[in-house]
Amino acid sequence: MRISAAFALLCLPLAAEVHTLTLRQAAERAMTQNPGVVLARIEEQSAAQRVHVARDAFVPKIFAGSGLAYSYGFPMSIEGSAPSIFQARAVSSVYNRSKSYALAESKEAARGLTFVTQARSEEAVLRAIQVWLDAEHAARAAEAATRQAEMTEKLEAVTRNRVEGGTELPIELRKALLETAKARQRAQAFDSQRDVLEATLATLLGYEPGDRARPLAGDRAQPDVPDSEEAARAQAWSQSKELRKLESDLLAAELSGRSARATRLPTLDLVAQYGLFAKFNNYEDYFNRFQRNNAQLGVSITVPLYLGPAASAQATIATLEASRLRARIQAARNDIAVGVNEDFAALRRTQTALEVARLDLDVARESLNLLMKRHELGEATLAEVESARRMESEKWLAWFAAQHDNEGARYALLYRTGALLAAVR
Repeated sequence: MRISAAFALLCLPLAAEVHTLTLRQAAERAMTQNPGVVLARIEEQSAAQRVHVARDAFVPKIFAGSGLAYSYGFPMSIEGSAPSIFQARAVSSVYNRSKSYALAESKEAARGLTFVTQARSEEAVLRAIQVWLDAEHAARAAEAATRQAEMTEKLEAVTRNRVEGGTELPIELRKALLETAKARQRAQAFDSQRDVLEATLATLLGYEPGDRARPLAGDRAQPDVPDSEEAARAQAWSQSKELRKLESDLLAAELSGRSARATRLPTLDLVAQYGLFAKFNNYEDYFNRFQRNNAQLGVSITVPLYLGPAASAQATIATLEASRLRARIQAARNDIAVGVNEDFAALRRTQTALEVARLDLDVARESLNLLMKRHELGEATLAEVESARRMESEKWLAWFAAQHDNEGARYALLYRTGALLAAVR
């Protein structure tokens, strides 16, 4: 038994799959398979069913059964109806303003949850994009770090030969060994980071536990962003799912208050009844005329005279909730404006950093080319060339990081303005 369990545990990693996806494919899967999005859709479906529950009062209901009984003496009622062989009853609310407002409130609550689902989808897509970009950057950095480690190994070999030949001090070899160890440590760190990010991405995309989601890197167009902060702010206000959900909650609170106040209004219900009577219930003995088939059709009107303090308190609670939601809407608008400013500032910083990294890389590459030409002429040592290669590798890492930060800042701004889903599609 223990051997079987151990064998099953050993086989678990073998069953894991590696799913390779482009950025767009990861975003599209996050829209439908992310666990948070799935839960939001379930909540949305539950809200839609609650609308049917609220509408139930205005849907005619028909009941059929029997009030069969033997009467000794006067025929008394059974649960409010005269004894009968067969009976049927139909009821339906025709006019009830309180329940009408409650139905409207349920519809608005269901509509508000659609904004929650959309917001969860956008959050899931942004998170998937961020992790995808992080995993891609970790993979590229791991490759560059591996190349850098190979360069330091070559430089270490050159230094070892020079030390053995007596042209370098032994301390230089120890320095070279340290640089090699650092390079290997960095490459290992990037590899570990990539593994963790791929596992995290697989979880975000709804894959099985233990699976990996690996970015399929390639050339892709950078997403367009709004031209100005003013345009981005206006777009963010109009597309914000948070604002639309709060506005929906505000309308639902106002409808709840109307529903509470409407309990003082009269209600009107349609009532229809049928009963099949029997002579053994003594109807002929106590009534002037016996009729086997009997029916009624009419309305039931109820006029509230005194309802107590609950309705008034409920209306006050709804008014206070509406005031709270108005304050939250204003606070949310302010937060969005501040967030847009911060995202624009971050985008400008990453654009500047990207330009600096590009120029820095160009300088490092040209310096390496010049040093290689000097080496061919015997004016530079191999150690100097390998050191320049290592410096160029560092600049490549900085360039990859700047690209990653700039693209991430673009998607963050698109998320803030509500244009993320359109951008990835």
